[in-house]
Amino acid sequence: MQVPHYKSIHNRFKINGFTLEREEIFQLAFTLIREGDDFEIEAGIFLMDWFDDHSYVDTLTSGTTGTPKMIRISKQAMVHSAIATGDFLGLRPGNTALHCLPCRFIAGKMMLVRAIILGLEMDLVSPKSNPIPNKHKIYDFSAMVPLQVEHALLQLNQIKKLIVGGAKIAPSLVNQLQNCDTEVYETYGMTETITHIAAKRIDETVFMTLPNITVSIDNRNCLVIDAPNILEEKIVTNDIVHLVSPTSFQWLGRYDNVINSGGVKLFPERIEEKLQEAFSVPFFIASESDEHLGEKVILVVESEEFPLSATIFDVLEKYERPKKVYFIPNFIRTETGKVNRLLTLKNKEAF
Repeated sequence: MQVPHYKSIHNRFKINGFTLEREEIFQLAFTLIREGDDFEIEAGIFLMDWFDDHSYVDTLTSGTTGTPKMIRISKQAMVHSAIATGDFLGLRPGNTALHCLPCRFIAGKMMLVRAIILGLEMDLVSPKSNPIPNKHKIYDFSAMVPLQVEHALLQLNQIKKLIVGGAKIAPSLVNQLQNCDTEVYETYGMTETITHIAAKRIDETVFMTLPNITVSIDNRNCLVIDAPNILEEKIVTNDIVHLVSPTSFQWLGRYDNVINSGGVKLFPERIEEKLQEAFSVPFFIASESDEHLGEKVILVVESEEFPLSATIFDVLEKYERPKKVYFIPNFIRTETGKVNRLLTLKNKEAF
């Protein structure tokens, strides 16, 4: 199949029920910017950017592991990304799609690109906690963050295929989705890789890469991504993985977060999974300096202080057990809603 140019508009593309040519899309963009709500203004601005004379768009990173920054992404690379997602999920021209993500970030931008390039019939709605607007309309495809999935559980059967990204899906939410008719996929990626480069069904542990993408590891066991249609050069990540094959891997945790306690390397994300069922409030595992161990495990809970039963740690190995617990009323989060662990830890002594 010949890959369409980024200036192409699929003849099956619709937005909010309307088939639009290039000039009509410009008119829609102007209307959204002039008269729309915030989410519509963002969509209008991106549509103007997509159809301007530049071969690239500028977009903001999420700021999960550092200060958000503006990066430049090739429009043709975005087209390749859209096609890879379409092939992976089996999307077809005329499929219906629900767009419920903010367009100031790459995930929201890519939903529009997928619709334009793949010929999807898209409804653009507010990116609120429960974004599914109509109790009777069925959508073939959508993308959400975990918080939206959690609030939309009772209506999720209106979506046939759903990709979830932006944050790790909690085991408790995975359990709730087990009996759902929707095909739910957890994605792996980042702004720099133009959203996801791999995905897996939520009840599986191994991520499979999208078409034409391969992976390897460096000497830290961190993931290296080779996506020639999307990236100008390989990306070396800080994500520690178990490499299953050149097209599959199991995610273990962030290299930045690894705790070396008494010579034992611990993955906070793995400890958090074990503790997930014991908490109804957000929490995370981190470390602080210790004279004897080098680093000791700590537990940080988003709540006013309350008594913790020691039995909740019975699911952990000896070295995994937190040596100290901090209660913080409000975690510091990025604009996309992810917990900024570094800034939250810097402020923990104030509570």
